[in-house]
Order: sequence, then structure tokens, then C-alpha cells
Amino acid sequence: MERAYNPVNGFTYNVEKKIGVISEHSGTSKELNLISFNGAPARYDLRTWKRAPGETPKMYKGITLTEEEARLLYNLLSKELEI
Repeated sequence: MERAYNPVNGFTYNVEKKIGVISEHSGTSKELNLISFNGAPARYDLRTWKRAPGETPKMYKGITLTEEEARLLYNLLSKELEI
């Protein structure tokens, strides 16, 4: 598991599960992970990361979803994409 403290924003996070990489470009990756922020229950987290070897991973702006929100998004995308 990946744990870190973000001194800029003053919060801690714990990547509890790396679900997958959606895309990679110019040294960054767009990822879906299950992350706990400040010890709260984990949420689905979709954001861009910069993971340079030997450096602390840098997170960029993203969105977090509860399990219920993730299920609703899945249903909406399934209908839109006719899956």
C-alpha cells in the first residue's frame, strides 16, 4: 500500500487498492484507485499521478466517488456506451 502526507494541503492518504491505469502520457498516468483520505473510509478515486522513480508520487486534481456514486456512474456509462 502507498501511504503519504501531502504537506501542501495538509492531509494524509492511503492507496488501499490500485485498480488500474486508464492512460499514460508524458510521465503521468490517469488511474482509478481505492483511496482513504485522512483515515476516512476508502473511496474510488480517479486522478492523474506523476510517479517518477525515487520520488514521492505527485497527485493532481481528480474526483472521488462513494461506492453508491461509482455504481450510478457505471449504470450511466453502461447505458450511454450500450454495454
